[in-house]
Amino acid sequence: MPSLLIVDDSRVSRMMIRARVQVAHPHWTVAEAATGDEAVALVANAPPDYVTMDVNMPGLNGFDAAELIRRAVPSVKVVMLTANIQESSHAKAQELGVHLVQKPITDASIRQVLDHFTAQP
Repeated sequence: MPSLLIVDDSRVSRMMIRARVQVAHPHWTVAEAATGDEAVALVANAPPDYVTMDVNMPGLNGFDAAELIRRAVPSVKVVMLTANIQESSHAKAQELGVHLVQKPITDASIRQVLDHFTAQP
């Protein structure tokens, strides 16, 4: 059964992502983390198949957390969900091998996330 880790310091954002994902994939296991540090710790104990990651969070930012998670679990697919879409963010995402989807969290943005997760390599 596929597993997803939602990482965002906004409880509302986590709830919105979870609700939309569970409608599309009710059989997925979904976990949540409010910080990058918490996400890295959770991944060490239970590596997910997929991660949605906010960029701007207190403590370990999303790019640094994504890098640590990808190092620990190279097969994990990570999508950065962020309003921070400057060219530098795109470059950093590409460097890390992660996908970038622009917030706000909408049906369309979550569809982009899910399409990336379920695309065949």
